[in-house]
Amino acid sequence: MVTQTTTPYHLLLGPSKAALRNEFLGKSLDIVRTPALVIDRNVFAQNCAQMHRRASEWGANFRAHLKTHKTTEGTRLQLVSEGGRSNAVVVSTLLEAWAVVNNGLVKDGTVKDILYGLPVGVDKIADLSKLRQEVEPHGAVVRLLVDHPDQIKYLEEFEKKVSLFRTWSVFIKVHGGQNRAGVRPESPDFLDLVKRLLASPAVSIHGFYGHAGNSYGSTSLFEATSFLSGEVQTVNKAAEITLNEISALSEVGHYTQPFILSVGSTPTAHAAGAGARQLLSQTLRGKLELHAGNYPMLDLQQQHTTLITAPQVSQRVRATVISYYPGRGSNGEDEALVDAGAIAFSKDTGPSGGYGEVIGKAWKLSRISQEHGILTQTKDDVGEKSTLAIGTVVEIIGQHACLIAAGHPWYYIVDRTVSEGQEIVDVWVPWKGW
Repeated sequence: MVTQTTTPYHLLLGPSKAALRNEFLGKSLDIVRTPALVIDRNVFAQNCAQMHRRASEWGANFRAHLKTHKTTEGTRLQLVSEGGRSNAVVVSTLLEAWAVVNNGLVKDGTVKDILYGLPVGVDKIADLSKLRQEVEPHGAVVRLLVDHPDQIKYLEEFEKKVSLFRTWSVFIKVHGGQNRAGVRPESPDFLDLVKRLLASPAVSIHGFYGHAGNSYGSTSLFEATSFLSGEVQTVNKAAEITLNEISALSEVGHYTQPFILSVGSTPTAHAAGAGARQLLSQTLRGKLELHAGNYPMLDLQQQHTTLITAPQVSQRVRATVISYYPGRGSNGEDEALVDAGAIAFSKDTGPSGGYGEVIGKAWKLSRISQEHGILTQTKDDVGEKSTLAIGTVVEIIGQHACLIAAGHPWYYIVDRTVSEGQEIVDVWVPWKGW
């Protein structure tokens, strides 16, 4: 048995928001030292509202993934929008979960349902138990993902050791063909896992959780809808097998009804809606739940799916040109050096090529090192090339918002309805750590 300890997560939570706000609130972006991540709050909020509407039109509840922005302010916008309300979240780290609690989001009722979004690790059980004790007095629940019988064994051992004998609410993580986490519903391992869960006093099957990571390769609504349909079919098959097993047993353990069929990625979530609902020809063996995380911020990769447009991208990185190299490109193009590299953008590329595109200028972020990047000259819509002077500040949309955000200690918040989006209206400090 792995020794169980808990981490003092309140000691790991970020720099002072008050000090940052005092320093920057009401000032122009022009004073900001680069590289800097800027988020347009209005665009972010509109993206959140649109996702609520899509879930509602699709006939599903919505669960917001917090991993992209990892902030209190962003979480509130994800859960309460002009398009609807929800109170369920997914977190990718325990620090995110504790930040939700420590920032009052559970106490004030904004968050009532926290899913730890990885199959439960042995060394995380004690922390999750403490988290559960913190949220339950407020009427909230902590849920887990499982995809292996040993995870159930370790939960049972922990409950026996601490003499709590509680039941944990779990989703079975299903494998839909992406070779990430999860177990295939059609495999013998799935039925063995279901039998183990039904026989255990330590767990209650809440539902089935799928994620079509391969949907990021979509380039049309039709393709994204096909991935969404595949997600639903996979979790629905899992529910059907489980219900058949329940009916075959005279005595079963804990489970809830109806099962929750939780599916989604940002591309498939953008495909959800009334039209997609009409395509669900199979009988559902539970209640649909839609989950997504990247959608409030978005990025070049999401643009490549064609399911969003450039004005919906709420984030960009400001960088400063610090040197210039005429004609140095492989085809004689000019190149420029900027003070933002892999730490500011990650090294994720995408179908559109390179690491980012400069907003409003015919330049792309073509090569990247840890703390600097190389811009390469391209042609604008009329075939013209532009130059960049040293000291020019450029704004760049990168390939993957989740990893871009991870590199920045705080975000400068603007609002396109205030001073044309050039005035800092807030500073968000993300939750850093695991």
